[in-house]
Amino acid sequence: MLKVFDDILCGHAGKFALCLSDDKPSPMGCFGWIIVIISVIVAIGLFPITFFMCVKIVQEYERAVIFRLGLIVDRKPKGPGIFFVLPCTDTFRRVDLRTVSFDIPAQEFLTKDSVTVNVDGVVYFRVFDPICSVANVSNADHSTRLLAQTTLRNVLGTKNLSELLSDRESISYCMQNALEEATAEWGIKVERVEIKDVKLPLQLQRAMAAEAEASREARAKVIAAEGEVNASRALKEASLVIAESPSALQLRYLQTLNTIAAEKNSTIIFPVPIDIIQNFISK
Repeated sequence: MLKVFDDILCGHAGKFALCLSDDKPSPMGCFGWIIVIISVIVAIGLFPITFFMCVKIVQEYERAVIFRLGLIVDRKPKGPGIFFVLPCTDTFRRVDLRTVSFDIPAQEFLTKDSVTVNVDGVVYFRVFDPICSVANVSNADHSTRLLAQTTLRNVLGTKNLSELLSDRESISYCMQNALEEATAEWGIKVERVEIKDVKLPLQLQRAMAAEAEASREARAKVIAAEGEVNASRALKEASLVIAESPSALQLRYLQTLNTIAAEKNSTIIFPVPIDIIQNFISK
């Protein structure tokens, strides 16, 4: 531990000497380096007490952004693992790098074809640059949530109701691109956007249900009419075949009698065979 503070002290002392000899002052200034050196001396002098104040630990999925007299140290985050901060001069912010999801509250808006609908969604994002997420925006999580709500309204306001119901994938893709473009400066990567539910007014639901039912009935009638046409054509072809062969008509008659005999009816009426009255028809 003493060796670490000696390295810190030697490094700050060297930078302090350069500050006195160089024409370009350091960003912290000479007074800032004096405060840092005093903080290092105090930390070494009160080592047993300052040890717990100087040693910090961040998890594998976290990074720490250290501020020294208001400036970010080394312009890069620390971690994961153990790192050291100076008492009185250093402060740090923990940044979670794991993917975070949140629900977009239901938004009521007017579609392009003047239909009022309620739509909600879910957004998945993560921090890829801890420095930007701390330095460029006051609250990255809250800002992303607000931006997602406004982006949802802006994107869906340019879509028709049919597109909203049938093409959710392209809408999600447009929202993701819009959010990524806005949140790139905040160090946030939007990984996925999904539309969860689309709620229509009750009257519109009834109208759509009636339209769908009428469409199904129309298709059923068309299919039934096509079946009748096909059946008529088949009967016509069968009649031509029977007319060419009288024995075929007799075989069909016997097959009909066999089918009737299989039924358990109390009364069976047999039609008169055509071959019996054929002589009378010819005369």
